[in-house]
Amino acid sequence: MTLTPELIGRFTEIVGENYALSAEQDIGPYLIEPRDKFLGKAPLVLRPAQVEEVAAILKLASETGTPIIPQGGNTGLVGGQVPDESGNQVILSLSRLNRIRSIDTSGNLATVEAGVVLQKLQEAAEQAGLLFPLSLGSEGSCQIGGNLSSNAGGTAVLAYGNTRELCLGVEVVLPTGEILNDLRTVKKDNTGYDLKDLFIGAEGTLGVITAAVMKLFPLPKGKGVAYAGLASPDHALKLLGLAQSHAGQSLTGFELMPRIGVEFSVAHTDGVRDPLQEPHNWYVLIDISSSRSAEDARETIEAILTEAFETGLVEDATIAESTAQERSFWHMREAMSEAQKPEGGSIKHDISIPVARIPDFIAEADAAVLDLVPGARIVSFGHMGDGNLHYNISQPVGADKQAFLDRWVEVNKRVHDIVRAYEGSISAEHGIGQLKRKELSETKSPVALDLMRRIKNSFDPAGIMNPGKVI
Repeated sequence: MTLTPELIGRFTEIVGENYALSAEQDIGPYLIEPRDKFLGKAPLVLRPAQVEEVAAILKLASETGTPIIPQGGNTGLVGGQVPDESGNQVILSLSRLNRIRSIDTSGNLATVEAGVVLQKLQEAAEQAGLLFPLSLGSEGSCQIGGNLSSNAGGTAVLAYGNTRELCLGVEVVLPTGEILNDLRTVKKDNTGYDLKDLFIGAEGTLGVITAAVMKLFPLPKGKGVAYAGLASPDHALKLLGLAQSHAGQSLTGFELMPRIGVEFSVAHTDGVRDPLQEPHNWYVLIDISSSRSAEDARETIEAILTEAFETGLVEDATIAESTAQERSFWHMREAMSEAQKPEGGSIKHDISIPVARIPDFIAEADAAVLDLVPGARIVSFGHMGDGNLHYNISQPVGADKQAFLDRWVEVNKRVHDIVRAYEGSISAEHGIGQLKRKELSETKSPVALDLMRRIKNSFDPAGIMNPGKVI
């Protein structure tokens, strides 16, 4: 299939010339993802503002066999939002579908379009006296449609779940151009298949999510954030159990960080400093949200740390004394990914492991990686409370960056083989995209893969929806 000038003109008519980008300088930012790992080509970017325009685009695409690449804020890390190099795929940007249609303060719900930036929804919920708990490092630019399509996780999964758990219903345009209005606003609905779950996490391979009903929650009346240094991941695991026993559902974050990750953040991020005077091998960030009061949050976090000191789990700790301090603690953690860039090449893993096995996994994976790449600097950090680690490996000091990155597949295989042995997942929150397609086929059972292909073929027999991704 070739995108002829006549066909480009037909697509352009749907959204208008002002919202059909074809100039090289305008299209460029849509063609590459944040890690610069995937770079594609496309002659056209369409920016519809209405669901009917999306429907017309997909209808024409199905009739003409034109591949469509849905794209939100372009913050995905596995290449799921980037076209291939053929130059025959059309990018469908959802950024102009950016209305918050309604906020229901009685039902604690928000109906939002796919292009709404996550931070805008957080702010709108807060203005209404409510909380939208999804929180990511990219929240200032990622969009709700992309969050849903990738089933994003973030720092609050421990208490509130992934994006899937935060969604009641969706509006989806199917490849045929049909519009599925499943914007349900009831929390109990056992009327057959829950269709929304087919599209959440599908990375745009079955249809285009154009709107969703998202759950909101009461704003916490008190927050407590502590930063603690400790000796090992095993001590961190025991501290997690202690924190859960004291805080229960009030424990909204429990992040694990290695010393080297803290050093990278301090060295390469403006305004970041280590709040503790002496270095420690490992650190945790504990976040408590109280439905009662600030005093209750403070008392809970003090009780956790008191017992942790008494039992020798923690070597040193500090509690944030202000909102600014809370943000600075979290800023150190959120900067950890970006802070690896100045250190050279970094081979990434987004894995999940049963929580109880995290210390054993880190020990075994570290040994395997260092055997493979002596001198590698392992930055293993992330959401320990829900078992999700960003197991990243920075190149040895002085190594050739490209030579190190050329070993990406080899290193991935070694790490992911250990993940499978621990009955974990090779993609905890980033998705499959282009990056992990081959490994998905090695991880899923033949029956599961066959079912996925049958679902794909049923929804998208013409194969126009985000081809080359996931399956």
